[in-house]
Amino acid sequence: MANATETSHLYQTYARNDIEVERGEGVWLVARDGRRFLDFSAGIAVNALGHAHPHLVEALKRQAETLWHVSNLFQVPGQEKLSARLCEASFADRVFFTNSGAEALECAIKTARRYHHVNGAPERFRILTFEGAFHGRTLATIAAGGQKKYLEGFGPKVEGFDQLPFGDHEALKAAAAQADVAAILVEPIQGEGGIRSVPAQCLRGLRELCDANGLLLIYDEVQTGVGRTGTFYAYEQSGAAPDLLASAKGLGGGFPLGACLATEEAAKGMTAGTHGTTYGGNPLAMAVGNAVLDVVLAEGFLEGVRERALQFKQALGGLLDRYPDIVEDVRGEGLLVGLKMRVANTDFVAAMRAEGILGVPAGDNVVRLLPPLVVTAEEIREGVRRIEAAAAALSFGQTRKSA
Repeated sequence: MANATETSHLYQTYARNDIEVERGEGVWLVARDGRRFLDFSAGIAVNALGHAHPHLVEALKRQAETLWHVSNLFQVPGQEKLSARLCEASFADRVFFTNSGAEALECAIKTARRYHHVNGAPERFRILTFEGAFHGRTLATIAAGGQKKYLEGFGPKVEGFDQLPFGDHEALKAAAAQADVAAILVEPIQGEGGIRSVPAQCLRGLRELCDANGLLLIYDEVQTGVGRTGTFYAYEQSGAAPDLLASAKGLGGGFPLGACLATEEAAKGMTAGTHGTTYGGNPLAMAVGNAVLDVVLAEGFLEGVRERALQFKQALGGLLDRYPDIVEDVRGEGLLVGLKMRVANTDFVAAMRAEGILGVPAGDNVVRLLPPLVVTAEEIREGVRRIEAAAAALSFGQTRKSA
């Protein structure tokens, strides 16, 4: 693996670690060299039901033997079924299926702009976003996120996105009153930005602000959706429903699938020919998406997620007392958990990997912990034991250094 970059024909856009994954089993990943890892990264919140979940495997195999692709020139029955279930479980009336979260957000942005266009206000196209946000890697979504490290080298920033300081209510009120603003786009919990939650009262305030100014409210629930925070979508915990919502990651349980959810009113401008996709909503994705919902929406499943999330957070809270030189804070909701570190988050992720458990670095020097929603109480105990071993190893190293 040491000379992989010398022989690989891949774009060198990832700093990959030395794990060559061979297979997955539930919450475990098995490397080609035989090492086993508790996967508390879950493909960055994608593998909601773990690896090789039998219900998902069977649904995909059954569909693969029947029909893979026909395009959206034809009726796709799986789309009708999945869209109806998503609408029944959420605020939405309409759904557009995509292949990814970034595409779902592009659809939401276009839908918001088109809404004002058909209402006779085409000048209303600007989207208000927040510093620290991450909305994807397309030219529009990196402009929406506004982070310099993602914008650098790709030419002029796409026009129409204004970043506001996280938590600055006065700046938000002033910006929302501008005549060219179409919508506010927000993550209920910033994932890449460091597991920073928007308080429920602030989401309710955003809803009120949008209503007062004739704006649409867009939630980016690509990472927080489909049970990750203990409810089907995170916004439910605030009672402040959006007009548009981007969903992906856990929705496909590992298969590429995204969706833009909308109210009837918000989607009224998206008529035939205004938007499209070649692969979005293909029969394979629909079969898997419906299989994911079979499990996640089953009676008692989300209650179980909340129970295990409480167990996980309480156990991690002990790290603050035992390793105050390593861990500063525990953040997040449900099984979207962040450890704010006093050491470099990349060092802690490496120390975890050495203990056979996987996590994901995030902004604000945070380590994301994203176990599959099917993780058991025993697997959480084992995970916390390994995380604590990583903290102990780094704490001992720090003590030795200072001595």
